[in-house]
Amino acid sequence: MSKNKYFSTKCVFGQLISFIDHSMISKAVKKYDSDRYVKHFKCQDHLFSMLFCVLEKCNSLREVSHGMLAMADKKESLRINHIPKKSTLADANANRNVKFFEEIYHSLLLKYNFVISDSQILDILKKEIKIIDSTTIGLFKEILKCTGRKSISGKSKGGIKAHSVINVDEKAPELVWFSSGATNDQNFLKKLKCDKNIVYVFDKGYNDYKIFKLFSENETGFVTRIKDNAKFEKINENSISENIHSGVISDTVIEVEVKENGVVSKLKLRKVNFYDRENKKEFEFITNLFDFRPATIAALYKLRRQIELVFKQLKQNFPLKYFLGDNENAIKIYCVLIVNLLLEVIRKTLKKKWSFSNLVSFCRIHLFNYIHVLKFLESSEQEWGINKEYYRQLGLFDKNFGTEYFSSV
Repeated sequence: MSKNKYFSTKCVFGQLISFIDHSMISKAVKKYDSDRYVKHFKCQDHLFSMLFCVLEKCNSLREVSHGMLAMADKKESLRINHIPKKSTLADANANRNVKFFEEIYHSLLLKYNFVISDSQILDILKKEIKIIDSTTIGLFKEILKCTGRKSISGKSKGGIKAHSVINVDEKAPELVWFSSGATNDQNFLKKLKCDKNIVYVFDKGYNDYKIFKLFSENETGFVTRIKDNAKFEKINENSISENIHSGVISDTVIEVEVKENGVVSKLKLRKVNFYDRENKKEFEFITNLFDFRPATIAALYKLRRQIELVFKQLKQNFPLKYFLGDNENAIKIYCVLIVNLLLEVIRKTLKKKWSFSNLVSFCRIHLFNYIHVLKFLESSEQEWGINKEYYRQLGLFDKNFGTEYFSSV
């Protein structure tokens, strides 16, 4: 590999954190007064230490502290002023407001949204499609109450539930809300903004007729599945003029009862029955989108799989199960989201296709090597300058090389 072609003045870790502007950090510090009464281990040092923890898959405070000692001679180039000891990092995680890390994540998402976003669906439907779902992160300590049955021993594993909203064309959550594993999913819908240019897609676990009424009054679209025990009154049966192969069985206008403060009102919705030939299963969807074709309603719900892929990506590539303490910073969820976003920006910037897991592995292996990330990843194997003839002359490709060597010992 040519040193002049791929050499960088910053190591891979330095290149990753260079996406985070100093002004971005200063703004978050000022907003939450996060450096108040702090002499040495300030927010910037804390942020980069936790990003190092995520990238290196550190499972303890000791690993983070000792691992960062290798960066002592690189502090200036990495913008790190203070390398923490275990107790310093533990205190920072316990005392610093998690809103600081949340602000950094949302600032990065706002800045690099044009890189990771694809507007194909927006151009077709003229509406933003946002997917809502939650995932439970199992923890090896009872930090938060967890759902599910207790084991035979009577002990239950702690867990935290992450409720997320992603744009269907992106691979990074734009809104995240954390709760105990036992919290009802419906509570999250109250945090969503109403906008006539947005369609929310979510599973039937979020069904709440009060919220559906609020969405309808504000012209905000939604698509979900109807519950098995739902009570409704059939108002009208729409004719199905589409091709019989579309999978649409019926398209019905229904009314449901909405109870608010002892007052009962009626809400008109649309129910679409759809047969999925691939899974050989029938689905019943409800929505307030009366202008869309019934097949489009089914297609919108099918896009919900995108958020499951994001959850899978996060859990497979980053150590969310292992945490550094009994607080939200120590569980390092926002730091995982920041690293995920930075690597997604790199992956989207590259013309050459790389799987996300391979990109994570590359950065983890070469974290402190002075390789220009984008140039190196953009190159093909032929351009990496592997000179097999040179190694053959050294005998490394000679089939008898190993035998001759060991027989002479």
